[in-house]
Amino acid sequence: MPWTPLRHRLPSLPLILAGPILRRTEAREVTVWVALKQSCTVRLKVYDTIGGEGIEVDRCLLEGCRATAAIGEFLHIVAVTARSVAQFTLKPGQVYAYDLQFEPIDAANDSTAAIQTLQQALNAPALPPVSVSYFAHQLPTFSLPPDDPTHLQIVHGSCRKPHGGGWDTLPILDDLIGRHVEQPDDRPHQLFLTGDQIYGDDVADPFLFTLTDAGNTLLGWTEALPIDPVAQAARTSFTTSQVLPGQRGEIAETQGGFTAGLSGKPEQVQSHLFSLSEYCAAYLLSWSSVLWSGFPTGWERYGSDRRAKAWDRQVQQLCQFAHLLWKVRRALANVPTYMIFDDHDLTDDWCLNQAWCLRVFSKPLGRRTMQNGLLAYALFQGWGNTPGQFEAGRSGEKMLQAAAQWSISGGTDAQAWETLSHCLGFPLAEPYSGLPQFTSDGETLVLKRHPQALHWHYTIRSSCHEVIVLDTRTWRGYPPDQAPIAPPMLLSPDTFDRQIAASLEQTDRLNQTGQSQIQVTFIVAPTNLLHLGMIDYIQHQSLRRGKIFHHDVGDAWNLHQGAFGRFLTTVFERRQQVIVLSGDIHYGCAAKMRYWVRSTSNLINNAQPQVLIQLTSSAINNAEWKTQLVHTKLKSIVPERPQEWIGWNESLENFVVSIKQGWIPSKRPETWSHFHELANRHQRSLPDWYSRAEWLKRQPARTVPWGKNVSWAVPNSTSPKWMTRLKQIVSLLWHNRWLQEGKEVVGRNNLGVVKFKGFDASQRPTVQQELYWHAPWEIGQVVYSRFEADLGLPSGSSPNKSDRADELPRSPRILIDTAEEVD
Repeated sequence: MPWTPLRHRLPSLPLILAGPILRRTEAREVTVWVALKQSCTVRLKVYDTIGGEGIEVDRCLLEGCRATAAIGEFLHIVAVTARSVAQFTLKPGQVYAYDLQFEPIDAANDSTAAIQTLQQALNAPALPPVSVSYFAHQLPTFSLPPDDPTHLQIVHGSCRKPHGGGWDTLPILDDLIGRHVEQPDDRPHQLFLTGDQIYGDDVADPFLFTLTDAGNTLLGWTEALPIDPVAQAARTSFTTSQVLPGQRGEIAETQGGFTAGLSGKPEQVQSHLFSLSEYCAAYLLSWSSVLWSGFPTGWERYGSDRRAKAWDRQVQQLCQFAHLLWKVRRALANVPTYMIFDDHDLTDDWCLNQAWCLRVFSKPLGRRTMQNGLLAYALFQGWGNTPGQFEAGRSGEKMLQAAAQWSISGGTDAQAWETLSHCLGFPLAEPYSGLPQFTSDGETLVLKRHPQALHWHYTIRSSCHEVIVLDTRTWRGYPPDQAPIAPPMLLSPDTFDRQIAASLEQTDRLNQTGQSQIQVTFIVAPTNLLHLGMIDYIQHQSLRRGKIFHHDVGDAWNLHQGAFGRFLTTVFERRQQVIVLSGDIHYGCAAKMRYWVRSTSNLINNAQPQVLIQLTSSAINNAEWKTQLVHTKLKSIVPERPQEWIGWNESLENFVVSIKQGWIPSKRPETWSHFHELANRHQRSLPDWYSRAEWLKRQPARTVPWGKNVSWAVPNSTSPKWMTRLKQIVSLLWHNRWLQEGKEVVGRNNLGVVKFKGFDASQRPTVQQELYWHAPWEIGQVVYSRFEADLGLPSGSSPNKSDRADELPRSPRILIDTAEEVD
């Protein structure tokens, strides 16, 4: 299909550009997000279904309406919330349906501006029909989480890059919903996208070409960027249309301060997003196929230049990504979806350390780009997470009004931009130097922000579980007495209390008053608490050499031992077990940590171990050759060894020591006095706690019932016969099943599903993570690998602390030694 500018296609497009996406969903309130090309008042109704199976729609239970926010001339966004009618509440074990109605704002003055139903707004005469429903009534549906965790299904994943290579795994969610759409206890109940929903850096050149065209058309104006024309040997200012794809690297690095190109991969910054319009368009094209069109060919762009081949290769990857967006769109409409940013949602290394903050936030282009990216996050992700912050009189509503004014002014209204900065929590700047301001938080420094700033962390609760979603980007605690490149606390001391402790305490109060019976606690931490040993080694080596931007040195919790210890002590003060959902690292895995607190008996094996299970699903669509290598049995040559720590709670930051594995084993640690030598070395008393983490093995891959010959996962091959034959030979050598059945990680594109068993008192409670991925040994086959872990609780017990005794696990013996703390 030849490329056509959006301005020529816009009149023929449907009203809905992206969505609907089901967002925060609770018993009395349901929020749905949608993006339109025209300003409307959007009405949302939530319906009961006869028999609770979703087949036939019954009475209206919740209802609400809201006008769209005008982000551009042809881009109008709303997250509309429906609330209880006549005190109705939604209940588990039922399938509910919802409907949307769109009334143009100017309908009173325009007789042709008719009210549209959901189906009318989704479709246009010149385009193929679109449906976001699995039923004949054509309405999307959902089910609340059950009362019993045994039936709970949580889907999670991260890192979805349009040209990531391989098959996008988010469309698998459409099949998971569709197979059990009539069974409320068997269909997925919640989806958590744990970071990198879009990529502000590492953008494919053809994708940026489309984003610039679509974004400028939708907003109706072209943003003038604060680029110094003299520094770029130019005599005029720059707009997004003038900074072409593949030619942004030097500008991004020197004038924006961005570090994506400093890791030895300069191509990852050559098409960096800069403008608000580009960030908005990136979301629209990641969630919907409405704005997609053809691309110019490499020959049309570059002639016979070598860049033409790279362009065409990326176009092929993008077309494969766009081909399955109809499945993604339907899935997101039919499951409550929650999101949180990681770094690539704005740019690589976002707030990685104090040096990054000083480097980027002090530059006009750096500040402008980051604020554009954060505004787009608030509009497309944050609004649906916490719709209450966007109600009348709240900071979110002020932000929406300022965004509309900023757009109306064509990006020139300084007052609107300042209001946006305050509401988004963007760091305040020193008036003369332009450097970002910091303020003290305990023993650390945090970026200073306006008191009316929105918060990005949040908590979701059902009748059986709670999910605490952390913001580990904007509340980092930077050490004031170390070099700016020193790893920070991913949460500053006070932030631990606000984001974790306060949420746990509120749940405890609800349990005590009988308002809920929470049995499972999840914490969404976008970056991992536990890493593979090789990653830890690489990060420590990079830190010692000062190459902090090469391997995200600063995003690992255990690089700042104080933050690592504070996380554990904060969580385990109130929970016997916790499950951490993580992404970021482009492979999926599972690990189990047991945690002992020193008691008066001084016997480890008589103390109750508390349990932390880390479940990682990454990447949805961004697997790399390195992760595909560790995915195989070759990784078994260097298996993961247990990781152990002891810690003291002497200060706000704690003091943690890693225990090295030694060739000469010593006595198994049965008493705390076993650590006497280590305590003396650090001039401390016996440690307050001891923890041990082990990596769980993945079970052999199983083919899903519907995944043997998946038609949508079979590419249309145009390769000559000899190339097809060569690919078959390569598959026999590399893609054979025996080699691909590694034991520890899933290093191919994957999507995670979390389930439970044993909460019905029939057995000990366990958690399962099933990672779904495309089998390389057979095109068109979807498989899953299962990880399973005992939660360390007896049947029917609660997640709070108990007095049950449990022996220390029999494990490889240890040599008392220490890993030096990183300065």
